[in-house]
Amino acid sequence: MSFKHTFEQTSLREYDIRGIVGKTLHVEDAFAIGRTFASIVLKNGGKTVVIGYDGRVSSPSLEEALVNGAVASGADVIRVGRGPTPMLYFASVTLKADGAIMVTGSHNPANYNGFKMMLAGKPFFGEQIKHLGHLSREGDVVPETKGTVKTIDIKKEYIERLLKDYDGGDRKLKVVWDNGNSVAGDILPALLDKLPGEHIILNGEVDGTFPAHHPDPTVAKNLEQLIASVKENKADLGIAFDGDADRVGVVDNKGGILWGDQILVLLARDVLKNHPGGTIIADVKASQVLFDEVKKAGGEPLMWRTGHSLIKSKMAETKSPLAGEMSGHIFFADKWYGFDDAIYASIRVLGIVARMKEPLSAFREALPQTISTPEIRFDCDDLRKFKVIEEVAERLRKDGADVSEIDGVRVNTPDGWWLLRASNTQAVLVARCEGKSEAGLENLKAALTRQLEMSGLEKPDFSGDNAGH
Repeated sequence: MSFKHTFEQTSLREYDIRGIVGKTLHVEDAFAIGRTFASIVLKNGGKTVVIGYDGRVSSPSLEEALVNGAVASGADVIRVGRGPTPMLYFASVTLKADGAIMVTGSHNPANYNGFKMMLAGKPFFGEQIKHLGHLSREGDVVPETKGTVKTIDIKKEYIERLLKDYDGGDRKLKVVWDNGNSVAGDILPALLDKLPGEHIILNGEVDGTFPAHHPDPTVAKNLEQLIASVKENKADLGIAFDGDADRVGVVDNKGGILWGDQILVLLARDVLKNHPGGTIIADVKASQVLFDEVKKAGGEPLMWRTGHSLIKSKMAETKSPLAGEMSGHIFFADKWYGFDDAIYASIRVLGIVARMKEPLSAFREALPQTISTPEIRFDCDDLRKFKVIEEVAERLRKDGADVSEIDGVRVNTPDGWWLLRASNTQAVLVARCEGKSEAGLENLKAALTRQLEMSGLEKPDFSGDNAGH
């Protein structure tokens, strides 16, 4: 039977294939991904493809079609069932699979879903995803045959491996976990049963409609329930996950939020004790405080492009033991496998807090204080957005500005810094400013606005709350 399939163009993203179920993403797409990706694996000399899925309502039917597509290409499919994305990564690494696909909508609203992929143990992204779309459209796949399917339960093994790196001794912490109805709910009860201390789970039931709140712990509003519970229970800290448990959020004993870069400072100080001089990677959206603190702790800070696939690739290249993003993706190669795992990151955070003489709030309050805007996103045509960045960069170079062009433009001034970059996944520009004072922050906003106006764009909306950092 001949095969050809064209994807909705907007679903082929930089880091994954993703869309709105029933509108830009369909069961037929899942079959086509299985058929085409498995063909790539087989042409690459591989055979095994591990497949898992998250707790979204649409995930089981998409997973079934995906498996059927991969089997039709002759792959040996290993189904690990429902669980967090990091569990799928863990299965891929420990089973030495040739390819892996996770059905997940990640931190997106309930009506979204998508597919994250690995090939030969490495992220499958960017040009590779475009190429998959091309092969599917052309019907350039291996001849149809019949592969094999087996189902395994790797949860017990995954939980045991997570627990192996808990290094907090017997101190009994009180921890509130906001599962956010995420698929981590399949793991948490058994995991926490074996950890010392008192553990309170909020929204523990896996529910792909996310009735409690949106499954993204990087947005303060989504942490309100966790903050209230931490205060009410006088807990040592609170931890939150996104929909597929590869992003983490942390709240201290006073209910103060530790943002992605602050979590990374906490972890970096600990990791650098065993990796003196180690490279610690963070994305361009991270605070200058992070890069300064890594240096103070004896590490080599490296600013890199935003995107979990890009960070993972850079980690492997630089042999970095630890990396992170403002979005709450934390990557450990110290004792772990180099992929982002919010549950594993939580275990490491708990170990540090258990060994601390002071509460977690003391760590947060001791960090140098800055004032920053939230991440500001504004619409800009997909073709125009990269051109705007080029125009701004050219003007800044002419002006002799102190600018980094790793990912968009990040401009350092005596007042702090501002960032403008093109999103890799949407038709938007992303901006952020971090000042050393309120007046400094206003100067940075004005400088950013001036550049945008010179490129014919309107002033961005800075009306969101400025965050102390």
